[in-house]
Amino acid sequence: MLTVILGICAVLCAAYGVGLLVYAGFLTACTWAGLTVFFGAMSWASYYYRIHRKEIALWVPVAAVTFCLACLAIFISIEILIFWGASGTEVRGLDYVIVLGAKVNPDGVSNSLKKRLDRAIEYAQDNPETIFVLSGGKGRDEPVSEAEAMRDYMVYNGISPDKILLEASSTSTVENIAYSRLVIEEDRANRKKSRQTAQGSIVLPPGSYVTVPDKPIQIGIVTNNFHIFRAKKIAEKWGIKDPVGISAPSDPFLFVHSCFREALAIFKDRLMGNL
Repeated sequence: MLTVILGICAVLCAAYGVGLLVYAGFLTACTWAGLTVFFGAMSWASYYYRIHRKEIALWVPVAAVTFCLACLAIFISIEILIFWGASGTEVRGLDYVIVLGAKVNPDGVSNSLKKRLDRAIEYAQDNPETIFVLSGGKGRDEPVSEAEAMRDYMVYNGISPDKILLEASSTSTVENIAYSRLVIEEDRANRKKSRQTAQGSIVLPPGSYVTVPDKPIQIGIVTNNFHIFRAKKIAEKWGIKDPVGISAPSDPFLFVHSCFREALAIFKDRLMGNL
């Protein structure tokens, strides 16, 4: 039975990989080619052990099964967190919203980035006072920085440039969040200084006033649904209190691939201390 199940998994991975090859290109399909080989090898190993059981020490299959079950348990746990993160409720009236970048093609924003931007535009129309931080640097194969392409798209679709800040240096989700926080802090300081200048200087005698701390700001993050959990955890790591996830849809055909890759990214970031 185990041999058959593993064989079916190999066939399914191969079929999905072929679909990805046609739909998204070679690099995207490579992951599923590797999984096809893995499940195929495990199916063959299961069959071989069933035939040569007396010749193989018991600890070998026990160790292999234990390792695979542990990996499966970790993977399922992470996927539950991914789906849980994508199901958050929307909060209105946020002070700032960080829109995470994604690939920019020579002919414009990619489908994934377009979905994020459309979601950000929808939020901006419902919350006109919110300021958007568009975050993403320029890759070697990108015509402009992701932040610039995002700004052009949002302005073209009616969002005021006064409500847009750019962060055009980041190359990863961690840098997106970290650098965007610096942009927000700088903008806050500039706005506070502008208000003080506009109000003029008022001299009060010592002890006649009490300094009141600034009102805590609320920050949201726009990204595709499968990416919300990791983005929020990274934001918390970088000192953003109670970040709000704003979920954009993802490509239906790529959703399985995206969730698998995201699980690996969460595991990696956890090991590296980013979460």
